[in-house]
Amino acid sequence: MQVTIVYDNEVLRDELISGWGFSALIQGEGIPTMLFDTGGDSFTLLHNMAELGIDSEKLEVVVISHPHSDHTGGLSEILRRNPSTELYVTKSFREKGVGGKITVVDKATEICKDIFSTGELSGMEQSLVLRSDYGVFVLTGCSHPGPARILSAASKFGKLYGIAGGFGHHDPKQFRSFPALSLIYPCHCSAYKREMIKMFPDKVVECGVGLRINL
Repeated sequence: MQVTIVYDNEVLRDELISGWGFSALIQGEGIPTMLFDTGGDSFTLLHNMAELGIDSEKLEVVVISHPHSDHTGGLSEILRRNPSTELYVTKSFREKGVGGKITVVDKATEICKDIFSTGELSGMEQSLVLRSDYGVFVLTGCSHPGPARILSAASKFGKLYGIAGGFGHHDPKQFRSFPALSLIYPCHCSAYKREMIKMFPDKVVECGVGLRINL
């Protein structure tokens, strides 16, 4: 399984474009091609996907972590290009004019083989749980429920291995859950990157558009 960051505040290659928001592509043998969040706008998202050799018209599943514009900005164009895609959203999702097959996620849900939603946590956000040979890897949107709450929910699917995504502005003490992890990728709205590097210098890895994580 491979995770590719396609929208983020930072870029790892000059030809890619940064933006305020987050999106990650999940691909692998035996699983549908899946997009987790859609960034803040379709232009940046589609540009980055094209530069990374990703066909934006072959997405089978889209998962929206929470209905904030920096995570849903590219959704309408993605759905226009992929009208039969399956869309997984939380109960707080209220966007109008969205077609296709929609699944409203409340509790922990299996999306496909080895990929699960944590369910809507704290009434606001879901995260993705990817089960690999290394252990459980977590993708977060903004971590509004808090990293500790998210990791606790994810740990029910197996031994924790890594996490990538937005960690928000939570107090660094929240990161005491992280020692169980082998890899930490603070992306998007993570306010305490320097503190995390000091706490876990051998585990924190720079995130940005173009990053590929092999699981």
